[in-house]
Amino acid sequence: MAIVEATITPLGTASTSISQYVANCHKVLNHYPEIKYQLTPMGTIFEGELSTILQVIEKMHEVPFTSGAQRVSTSIKIDDRRDKQATMSEKLRSVQEKW
Repeated sequence: MAIVEATITPLGTASTSISQYVANCHKVLNHYPEIKYQLTPMGTIFEGELSTILQVIEKMHEVPFTSGAQRVSTSIKIDDRRDKQATMSEKLRSVQEKW
């Protein structure tokens, strides 16, 4: 189980707004019900098997190209914990318990 954060940014578009590109990227997730995800103002956080998440991100990375972007920059941050199973909610709960 991994937790991954990705930010997919289309470049070379006619507008500075990217919300439609983000919405189109998120349509890919409809095909992966086994992946839990959370959209944030700055990216998307995924929870699931690392290999599947990376496949999803690769497909999402391609979406802006099909919508007219000339360039796409994708940043990925991976938390792959092997000593115990971690989830997004457990990580948040752990921090909140310490407040």
